[in-house]
Amino acid sequence: MFTTAFLAFSLAAAPVPPEKPRPPLLTPKEISEGWIALFDGVTTFGWEASAGEEKGAEKPELTIQGGCLRLVGSGGGRARPTIWLREFEVELEYRNPASEFEPICKVGIGIRGASYTTFMIKSEWTKWTGKWSRDKYVVTNGERRSTIEHLFFGPPCALAISLPEHHKATVELRNVKLRPLGTQSLFNGKNLDGWKAFQGDPKRTATKFEVTKDGELSAKNGPGDLQTEKQFDDFVLQLECKTLGKGLDSGVFFRCIPDQYQNGYEAQIQNSYTVARTRPLDFGTGAIHGRFPARKVVSDDNQWFTMTLVAHGNHFATWVNGYQTVDWTDDRKANEDPRQGLRTAKGHLSIQGNDPTTDLLFRNIRITEIPQAEK
Repeated sequence: MFTTAFLAFSLAAAPVPPEKPRPPLLTPKEISEGWIALFDGVTTFGWEASAGEEKGAEKPELTIQGGCLRLVGSGGGRARPTIWLREFEVELEYRNPASEFEPICKVGIGIRGASYTTFMIKSEWTKWTGKWSRDKYVVTNGERRSTIEHLFFGPPCALAISLPEHHKATVELRNVKLRPLGTQSLFNGKNLDGWKAFQGDPKRTATKFEVTKDGELSAKNGPGDLQTEKQFDDFVLQLECKTLGKGLDSGVFFRCIPDQYQNGYEAQIQNSYTVARTRPLDFGTGAIHGRFPARKVVSDDNQWFTMTLVAHGNHFATWVNGYQTVDWTDDRKANEDPRQGLRTAKGHLSIQGNDPTTDLLFRNIRITEIPQAEK
């Protein structure tokens, strides 16, 4: 009892070093257009490495060096972001730095399908020049389009970086960013068509949801709940939000059990933090509330911010202003009730009116569904 209390006190009292200012990952224009950064320039957060398919192949080394994401290995090893998307465009810079390994090596930048096969979209023999290359690829409807002719059809896909099978190689990445495509609007800016306020409990109908003269969705007072009429399971959701007060608490619920009050996962909205932005209050904006905290509070009260949420099977990822805040896998046993276990079934989205202090604005709410892989 004493040990636990002492440990909790020690953690709370530990000094927090000041954060060094870093260049923004994305410009304000890119953020407003829906771009997200796949690499934060500092950590491997949101990435995973895997060995090639050959027997005995070793998992490649994935590290950070000089502000770059570095992959070293052979045997067809790969690195990729942990998210899966169906339609997107991606931009990235990459290079083969000067190395003590083979002077010539084959490196692939590819689109990877759910079958764990890497479909190469750029594969070339290149010398160790150390020069940066910049590329942009577009995948729509499972079909990749670019200056290099190649088509990909199949399940949800994602960017993957592949190493050669027979030579040890190094690949460095930077400025890796992605923009989801194919999103459909969930809010028309004129009325609440497609939405309905929860009426199942008279004590939870206090929130006033209405459209402002500027075409924004306003949520005031609480508690209350505004739910989409349509239901979703796997998807990419993007929206803009503004809290009109200090420390206001709200959230966007998803995969909710139909006709129940906010019984689903919650992407938290709470811009407060304690001694540093890396110590959010009540999980922080972008968190999966009650499950996985935001690793940093990026947004501020009384300012518009963007939130991106990717839900695919048991994996969830969020970005706030283009910065990834959550990369979480729900490893609980399957359960129809998301409070008790993993829920992958369809459910409505809902905007939370938390309490009488609720005063928020929403706009540009849009979504694209990700077809679930065959079971």
